[in-house]
Amino acid sequence: MSSTRRTFIKATVTTGGMAALVGPNLKLAAASDFSPSYLELQSKGLLSERAEQLYQQYQACELCPHRCGGNRTAGEHGLCDAGDRVRVYSHTPHFGEELPLVGRRGSGTIFFSHCNLRCVFCQNWPIAHEGRGRLVSDADLAGMMMDLQRRGCHNINLVTPTHVLPNIVRAVELAARRGLRLPLVYNSSGFERVEIVRLLDGIIDIYLPDLKFMDGEQASRYAMPGAVNYPAMAQAAIKEMHRQVGELVVDEQGIALRGLMVRHLVMPNRVAGTRAFVEWVAEHLSSDTYVNIMPQWRVEHQAFEHEPIARGIHSEEFLEAMRWAREAGLRNFDERALAAERVHLRRQS
Repeated sequence: MSSTRRTFIKATVTTGGMAALVGPNLKLAAASDFSPSYLELQSKGLLSERAEQLYQQYQACELCPHRCGGNRTAGEHGLCDAGDRVRVYSHTPHFGEELPLVGRRGSGTIFFSHCNLRCVFCQNWPIAHEGRGRLVSDADLAGMMMDLQRRGCHNINLVTPTHVLPNIVRAVELAARRGLRLPLVYNSSGFERVEIVRLLDGIIDIYLPDLKFMDGEQASRYAMPGAVNYPAMAQAAIKEMHRQVGELVVDEQGIALRGLMVRHLVMPNRVAGTRAFVEWVAEHLSSDTYVNIMPQWRVEHQAFEHEPIARGIHSEEFLEAMRWAREAGLRNFDERALAAERVHLRRQS
């Protein structure tokens, strides 16, 4: 264990007096004791080595579970439709994420174009499916990170990063040389290869994966046909993420510094397998895992063509999801999920 991480963990367990400022089930640490993980790798010259390891994937791409083998360095595109240059839709402070990420100044969000999952109900389908955005160099991407830091954002939030990880890690290396000091958020669909996630150990501070489906047939039906292995791949990857960063740790103001935050979208007709999801988290992670059980299902993109999901969720469906979570022993819920629960309870009264 590094000296930086030992110092950080010591601060975490000795700042119990801050508990009144944030949720009762969150671990706390002083912001002054925090240093992003990637700075230690950078100081040892290892960050550039990780970038090179990842860039080798572009010669016969196996970055994600599809392992499509496209030679992206020779101009081929992978199954995700991306080449060897990163395409970015936008970079901006974002206030729609979980509250520990947003704070008062926003999460510094970079939306990457294309996706390796492409769900039929995607709410960002112009970006993920159509690939809208502009090609940028790794140096330009580093500049975006620095711009978000100058604008006061609390973190760098990498949205749909899996298929462009080589560019991202190279950009982080460049930005770290220029003074980047914000935690990195890996905001992912969950469809990851655990071998690739291991290469991010010591780079990523906050993991924010979805666990969308607990049944492979449902994943194959509502995402890419090749995603039948989504549950197994996502679960293995999330366990590795948890091993690397543990439960969520926040500072005195409740701002996320390091840890795992898992998202799960409640879908109509129990398509997502919510009961199995909460039981899996309780058994394989911990009851203190930060979980966002999301109520914001909308019928988007091609969801209208699939009868089981071609409607909004009912109050009963969201309330049973929260009930199942508590029955499983989970206790560290996103504040917006708890607020939505209160709204749905009032609707039933």
